[in-house]
Amino acid sequence: MKPLADLRIADFTVHAAGPFCTHMLSQMGAEVIKIETALRPDIFRKPHAVYGRHGPATFDQVSSNKLSVRLNLKHADGVVLAKKLVSIADVAAESFRAGVMSRLGLGYDVLRAVKRDIVMVSVSSSGQDGPESHFAGYAPLFGAWGGLGYLSGHADGPPVEMRHVMDHSVGMHAALATLAALNRRRRTGKGCHVDVAAREVASSLVGDFLTAASGGVAVGRMGNDDMARAPHGVFPTADEDRWLSVSVSSDAEWQRLAAIMEQPNLAEDPRFATQADRHANRRELDGPVSQWTAERNGEAAAETLQAAGIAAHISWAASDIVLDPHMRARGAILDVAETDGKRRAAVGRPARFAGDDSPGITRGTPALGGDEDYVYGELLGLGRARIDALVESGAIY
Repeated sequence: MKPLADLRIADFTVHAAGPFCTHMLSQMGAEVIKIETALRPDIFRKPHAVYGRHGPATFDQVSSNKLSVRLNLKHADGVVLAKKLVSIADVAAESFRAGVMSRLGLGYDVLRAVKRDIVMVSVSSSGQDGPESHFAGYAPLFGAWGGLGYLSGHADGPPVEMRHVMDHSVGMHAALATLAALNRRRRTGKGCHVDVAAREVASSLVGDFLTAASGGVAVGRMGNDDMARAPHGVFPTADEDRWLSVSVSSDAEWQRLAAIMEQPNLAEDPRFATQADRHANRRELDGPVSQWTAERNGEAAAETLQAAGIAAHISWAASDIVLDPHMRARGAILDVAETDGKRRAAVGRPARFAGDDSPGITRGTPALGGDEDYVYGELLGLGRARIDALVESGAIY
């Protein structure tokens, strides 16, 4: 049995951060019912030309495993049906702007009246209260607000705002908070409203820099540098756009690297004698290391360095990960069947549970409204005539 096999989630989330939260929980066994409408489909359900494919890659990633039902939340009967779904759920998750669920008649107080111990999870840019709670936002803005973007990039360039990684970080924090709320409910019998602010998640990722700033120490963009290590960075190889990540953490590793490079003069150079010396003169050190890597096949160079106990690996593209035998063997990358019968690679759950060797993803992206017979018929007990009437009235749309 998967760890969350007895958990059901009414999923009102849209875009990426909220859906990634429920997607993570679905991979651990939760039954997630995604509530959508053809009136205003999730923007990520639409094809994204930037990915060079006809299908909506972003939506596929966060919607595998989920069930889909259509529901018009601006229709009175649609709201009634939403409450029925919440009444049989453990969690209600949403990621609208603060206040939207209340305006729809589905705020926490209303849902708590429907199900006394419901756990409601709200994911938003700035939280459910505070002077800026009404602000809209998306991934690059989360990083900008939270200070993560300012620290990313090279010292002589602009900030690099985080995109997907920010949405996923928010989703993982929301999933953790959801499980914490469910554990408290198990102990006390009480549900609660979980409020996750994306900008606060971003700030939590740079806590050490915030601590430094509070002590008057200014920290700026470091590019691929490390605060202490050198050589440390991403270096070119003989293969086009194939980069080698290298990190030397000790004097002994540096001596081994210099020997591998067949440059004893570097090992004896007083500018590079200690870790502190190498860090202070890292720009002078980057040149010969780059020259050495640029003359070699990246995979071969990485293997040589790893054999010598030096942390090194190719900076992998997505195609490398999809084909990686190790990731395949662990089920971290697996193939799932879509509704059209085609199979595609998907990212499995990044955790293993003893005694559970089942895949994290067991079905592909749901078709819009593709699970209504099961959800409305079997779970809610609505007859065919009633379902047809709700479709005719526009409540199910």
